[in-house]
Amino acid sequence: MNKINQDNMKRNLLMILISVVLFSCSSTDEKSDAFGNFEADPVIVSSESSGKILQLTIEKGQKIDKDFITAVIDTVQIHLKLQQLEAQKAAVIAKRQSIQSQIGVFEEQIKTLKINEDRVAKMVKDQAATQKQLDDISGQISVIQKQIESTRTQFVSVNKELEVLEAQQETTQDLQNRCTVTSPVSGTILETYVEQGELATPGKPLFKVADLDMLTLKVYVSGAQLPNVKIGQQVNVLIDKSETENQTLTGEVTWISSEAEFTPKIIQTKEERVKLVYAVKVAVKNDGTLKIGMPGEVSWQ
Repeated sequence: MNKINQDNMKRNLLMILISVVLFSCSSTDEKSDAFGNFEADPVIVSSESSGKILQLTIEKGQKIDKDFITAVIDTVQIHLKLQQLEAQKAAVIAKRQSIQSQIGVFEEQIKTLKINEDRVAKMVKDQAATQKQLDDISGQISVIQKQIESTRTQFVSVNKELEVLEAQQETTQDLQNRCTVTSPVSGTILETYVEQGELATPGKPLFKVADLDMLTLKVYVSGAQLPNVKIGQQVNVLIDKSETENQTLTGEVTWISSEAEFTPKIIQTKEERVKLVYAVKVAVKNDGTLKIGMPGEVSWQ
């Protein structure tokens, strides 16, 4: 009788253990609806000018703000070009002032001749002067007026020349500004590709930066799960806290693929690879524990 009781107790204990295991598996299945890895949206900043890198103020792992000066490229040749353009502008401006003064002299001459013209015209009426004298003065006025028109044409030409120089100056100034490299975003330096003293060329990558305060967990869901996923939806994100425990974070669905694709091989079994899934991105605020490439799980709320 004791033996029968012992067998029953063993059988009951075995059933309890099996139930616990099944319940544990069932709970894990309920918690995790999708799997994936964390990623960021890095920005690779390249040089826009040529020259020696005089300063490099960043290093891998450094946190920087937007518009932080990360590198300074040699600007000596550009600075000399700006000085040359400034001197050319000064010469053209002086030339324009000379032309303007010349036009002023011509206009004063015309004023004087017109006064004489009026006086001679009265004298002609009184027969105190000849018509030829009046015609000579009128002819002189006509000649000076043509000289003024010709000089004003030069004035327009000089203005156009000045506009060209100013455009060249703006272009050169822009090139000089591009020699100071700033970060387009706030974030953490992930990689640097150059060292101080190296030669930069247009298009050469200098560094890679990404905002690690907010990471994206990219997961894949099946067509059956897709109706339960909405843009803006709050979800639970699970990451490994220890070998036996998970840490729960809050995430928000920010993107859902509009096209199905085959399940990525790296996160699914061979049987699952034949299925079509949809990519989903979940934005998660990083409290410092999340790293790029870290695995994560999602539970839809």
